[in-house]
Amino acid sequence: MNSMKDCYELANGVKIPCMGYGTYKAAEGNNEGIIKTAIEAGYRYFDTASFYDTEEALGRAIHESGIPREEFFLTSKAWKTEMGYEEVKKAFAQTLEKLGTDYLDMYLIHWPLPNPEYKDWKELIAQGVLGDILFVCTQDNCHVEPAIAAMKAGYKNIMLEKPIDKDINACKRLADAAEEYGARVQVCHSLRYTNFYRRVKEIVDSGEIGKIVSVNHIEPVGTFHYAHSFVQGDWNKDCESPMILAKCCHDTDLLLWLIGRNCISLSSYGSLDFFKAENAPEGCADRCINGCKYNNTCPYSATKYLNKYKNHLFREYAVEKEGFSDTVEALKQGRYGRCVFRCDNNVVDHQTVNLLFEDNITAVMTMCAFSNFERETHIMGTMGELRAYMADDRIEVYNFRNGDRELYHIGHPEALHGGADYVLVEDFIASSLGEKECSTSISESILSHIICIAAERSRLEKRTVLLSEVL
Repeated sequence: MNSMKDCYELANGVKIPCMGYGTYKAAEGNNEGIIKTAIEAGYRYFDTASFYDTEEALGRAIHESGIPREEFFLTSKAWKTEMGYEEVKKAFAQTLEKLGTDYLDMYLIHWPLPNPEYKDWKELIAQGVLGDILFVCTQDNCHVEPAIAAMKAGYKNIMLEKPIDKDINACKRLADAAEEYGARVQVCHSLRYTNFYRRVKEIVDSGEIGKIVSVNHIEPVGTFHYAHSFVQGDWNKDCESPMILAKCCHDTDLLLWLIGRNCISLSSYGSLDFFKAENAPEGCADRCINGCKYNNTCPYSATKYLNKYKNHLFREYAVEKEGFSDTVEALKQGRYGRCVFRCDNNVVDHQTVNLLFEDNITAVMTMCAFSNFERETHIMGTMGELRAYMADDRIEVYNFRNGDRELYHIGHPEALHGGADYVLVEDFIASSLGEKECSTSISESILSHIICIAAERSRLEKRTVLLSEVL
């Protein structure tokens, strides 16, 4: 590509510009100004979507530019709630109206829905092997049964969402089945696939900080994330999955990977301290939408779905996934509109785990709802120490030998989990094709679950737990 005007020619003769401008999140702030600047800079290929809420702004910016419509290549997308023949036609018409144009250059399915013919996973598996790879994305404690059934049906490459199961015996059954049927089973433990933590691992393995002695690792869940998912949402009951397992099994996987040793014993402390009825502000409403006087000051107010989070996946979970089409109606009737102090939640809002690994290595892992930073990891070695701050992609290394400090900035895509999900899937596909060995096995992933299950046992029984008790 020599200039922004260069194009690729598709098989049907249509030419698509080599470089385009994506408008995702352009709705935040001065969106029209940003798009106008992009047009002035020479962009002619623009990508938008009904979900982005940027179609109207893009249409106005193009119209006001005075540049003929035919000089632009416009792409938009139908959201997954707009699937179906009539629904797509309606969505397409609305997109054209918002853009102020009578045609699109490309129209895509934004997020494909599963085949609606299958009422549950059993009907799908009964059809036999339909693809090279199967993703099991059922709820937390419903992974093992469909995965084993899939192996029996002939699937050889299976990816599971985390966690595998809260029952360690169920986890072991899955590992046994994978060996019996010769299947490759991997869990979505994404942290070890980030550019950020891969660099941390390289530094640790290089010996630059000597032998690891101790590690402090913080998983800051985030205030609104916790309120959405663990107070009002699907993960608010410890009978479904303990918080430490549901949220932190990829953190324990990360610790096992970074340290490179097995965990021997642990102790854990934590509780549900804040999100309880006795902490409700005096006179607060049962639902935020019902004129609660604390809406402007409460960081957990569900009215944020109407403004700050109106284009966030949180809002989608609160509205469309709950069967509503209108956000206000969802907040009036649905579970995500409830006051966080008036819910039926019981999972902890903070928990600390103290771990002893082989070679006398100690570690502390803290999970807390009350932080909006990202993960931090402090690794202390005999010849130096490393501090890793995921929020700003910063790794600091202090060398005890010469007193030097080195600073690393690790770039990663602006995507969920730092782009690790893409890397994880690419790695799994490559291993499924026989191009490389799988980076993690189901047996390795189970070790992270054993730590979390032992931690919850320790918290509840108020004692140190040997990992051999859970194995």
